[in-house]
Amino acid sequence: MAVDGKKGEAPQSFFNRLLSILFSSTDPEKEKRKILKEIGRQFKKQRFKFYKPKGEEAQAGLAKFFYEIYKVLGPAQIFLENARASGVLKSIIIESALDNAQKVLMNDLSEEAIRERAKETESKLLAAEMKEKLIAFFSAFDAGKVKKIEHTHMSLINMLELINFDYYFLLKKFDSSLPERDFIYNPRFESINGDYVSEDLKDFLSIIHHFNKQIEWQELFDVLNAYKSHEVIGTQSFKKMYNNLEEVRKSGVLELMVRHIDANPYFKVTVYSSSERIVEEFLNKIRTTTEITMQKILKERQNQKIDKLLHLIFGTTAVSRLKYYTEKANIAFSKKMLGGFIYTDPLNYLKAFLLDYFKRDIREIVDVLLIRGKWAATLMSQQLSESFHVLMEISSQLILFDESLSEEGEQGIAIKNALKKSERDKNAGVILRQLLKEKNDTAKGMINESAQALIVIGKNLKLLIEDYDKHPHEVIMNWRAINSVVNNKMKSQLMEIYRKVYYFVQLLQFYVKKTS
Repeated sequence: MAVDGKKGEAPQSFFNRLLSILFSSTDPEKEKRKILKEIGRQFKKQRFKFYKPKGEEAQAGLAKFFYEIYKVLGPAQIFLENARASGVLKSIIIESALDNAQKVLMNDLSEEAIRERAKETESKLLAAEMKEKLIAFFSAFDAGKVKKIEHTHMSLINMLELINFDYYFLLKKFDSSLPERDFIYNPRFESINGDYVSEDLKDFLSIIHHFNKQIEWQELFDVLNAYKSHEVIGTQSFKKMYNNLEEVRKSGVLELMVRHIDANPYFKVTVYSSSERIVEEFLNKIRTTTEITMQKILKERQNQKIDKLLHLIFGTTAVSRLKYYTEKANIAFSKKMLGGFIYTDPLNYLKAFLLDYFKRDIREIVDVLLIRGKWAATLMSQQLSESFHVLMEISSQLILFDESLSEEGEQGIAIKNALKKSERDKNAGVILRQLLKEKNDTAKGMINESAQALIVIGKNLKLLIEDYDKHPHEVIMNWRAINSVVNNKMKSQLMEIYRKVYYFVQLLQFYVKKTS
């Protein structure tokens, strides 16, 4: 701030005079007192009568200045108390910067739009389409657009800080009877000790330090109005208030007050800057939402296929054969943040298939084929026999495996004890994880081995069905004799068995992929 010199002399700035004082003495305290005295003189030249150096009084004029701001911004504090953390507000800022093409792309990436598109699009094509849309949407956010959005966001944060400054707390020091947000009340402000307002002034200065001519106020008003769906602050009253605020800021009177009140002539405004970048966060959210939606759709489609296969195989989706290697047992493990039993579904279906169907219907037909059939080559009958016996063995192993996990079973007792001790004994936690891994590895092995054996049986059954209609036969030479054993229903039974095996192999493949 310039200080006029005598007529004919070059103007000397206030800071130049401070420098001359600094270098005129070697006593720091003496220099400090001189500077503070010079600061005190500056208030006589200030048109804003906010402070009286003698007595260090904050005057009623300062309260009136803040009260004028409070009247404009106070009503908006209720609506915008938590606005800074609002994801909706950030989205409005970003979306207001998008062109029509980007808005269309953004809509196409919503869960609703993806699901609508999924009704008529195969999974792989849908995934490729969404990937292309993401790339197109992201590429439109060039450096210029990102910079503008981030600038608008930072300006809005500064505006919200100005709005939500605790004016009432400050003003009540000047008038203890002042009611909150009652602007009909006629305040009676009195001068108070400057120490009472020093910290408030520092906080306020750190807020208004950010404001500059580059702020597009109307853009910020539009964002706030869109956020609350109505006018939050009167545009004209704000601009009038802000012009007055700018005059005060440029005058430096508030900084001078803090320096004099705190007896710290070297005080500088502390600037707080947010490092938050909303564009990156927004784009990551779009990507994550799209990926999660695609995963949901794929999972739903997989579950629909699984349910369809369960109906074809068992006639129902309510298949429950395992007693202890179950999802119910996993509740106890989830409380310890453990994965528990991983392969409950496929192992449950495997046990049901082997007990309810394989050991009965398939066994009867395979026995007839192996015992009564005259095979042209032993290799095929040997493959069928070996795969059949592998599955019979797995069926027995599976029953023993499940029973071993009961409360009386050896493995069940070991897991139960380790689970109890794991809270206080780290070694018990290690043992528990190892036990679970062993059980899951065993389950995985039975599932994979069963799938391979069923594939072999399925291939052989297909060859036998084809061979049945051939003349002459190439695999089994005595189909007529075999057919008479099963009341001339051999072909229909072979086809039914093959169908069941085919469907069940398809079912296991949903899980074999995960266990490989």
